[in-house]
Amino acid sequence: MNFVGALAFLLITTTLAGHFARRFGLPAVVAEILVGILVGPAALGFIHGSSLISTFSDIGVIVLMFLGGLESDLGLLKRYLRPAIIVAVSGVIAPVVLIGLTSHLFGFNWFEAIFIGVIFSATSVSISVEVLKEYGALSTREGATILGAAVADDIIGVILLSIMIAFMGTAEAGAETPLWLTLLEQVAFFAVCYALTRWIAPVLLMLSDKILMTASPIIMSLVICFAMAWLADYVSLSGAVGAFFAGVAVAQTGWKQQAAASIEPIGYAVFIPVFFVSVGLNVTFSGLRDSLLFVVVMTILGVLTKLLGCGIGGRLSGFTGRSNYIIGAGMISRGEMALITAQIGFSAHLLASAYYSDIILVIILVTLIAPFMLKHALNGGRTALSGNLEQN
Repeated sequence: MNFVGALAFLLITTTLAGHFARRFGLPAVVAEILVGILVGPAALGFIHGSSLISTFSDIGVIVLMFLGGLESDLGLLKRYLRPAIIVAVSGVIAPVVLIGLTSHLFGFNWFEAIFIGVIFSATSVSISVEVLKEYGALSTREGATILGAAVADDIIGVILLSIMIAFMGTAEAGAETPLWLTLLEQVAFFAVCYALTRWIAPVLLMLSDKILMTASPIIMSLVICFAMAWLADYVSLSGAVGAFFAGVAVAQTGWKQQAAASIEPIGYAVFIPVFFVSVGLNVTFSGLRDSLLFVVVMTILGVLTKLLGCGIGGRLSGFTGRSNYIIGAGMISRGEMALITAQIGFSAHLLASAYYSDIILVIILVTLIAPFMLKHALNGGRTALSGNLEQN
């Protein structure tokens, strides 16, 4: 099947699968991965990976991370800074330490084990947001803390991923690129990110608005996105890291809503579904019987490390009773953030192909469990919520 035909087939199947997943209260992203598993080498074998699918997938990751940065509400993080940071940090330390240590006990070397912990330190709050909206809890202290912690969690996760890729790249490059030079380049990159957020992005978008071309600010937003992705790749980071901070920069300008409204349909219509399908295409079940214990243990730890880690963070922040359960449950979902981290690590050889399918399966299972845990917490904790809606 040529690429154009394969693309048409994948778009219609992921759209229908996502529709039925939503009807049953499941995340559409899980359905898209399952499509990739079903039509790929793991099951029917209709579609195999190709250079064009890989290219579309790479663009999908960049656009998805750009949108993630665009939706990062730094104002919300500032308002609930203390509880959000405490919850985020405790929710990162627990999986990195416990899942990393457990992975090492399963035979992974320390570098791989820590990276697996980093994968499960990620939080995808989009699923939790839907549940919080359903229960009218999005603007409570608990809901705002979950959202703020998710922003901080994303930033911490991106930095950890950057560090690991940097060390991996330095190790592979050997003497060709000294460690001090690599680190210096990456410090310069983050300095550019700061300058982009404070000064460069607002000026570029203001100038682009004066260009007599249709949607010129949107074009400039994409230029910023792809340029930062290229720059990150140039300094031995992932392009997704650059795209994330490009999104954060654009989000601080007056063109945030316009950029989101125009770029989101482009991403979700073509590139992002191909990315999630490509995740499924890389999955194989050939060694699942041998790794079943690992999958079960990792799934349990994937739930508990966020539930207890973030719950402890909530207690340290002054929350009591079932509020801590709500905060912990709201941070369980891994979703696209963990999948992106796993895919980037797989591409950067931080994760061996033999274990990639197991990790993806665990992410899917934890993501499926997350909304049910949060609904249980909210059902039993209506009276424990911190009262009235907060004024934003």
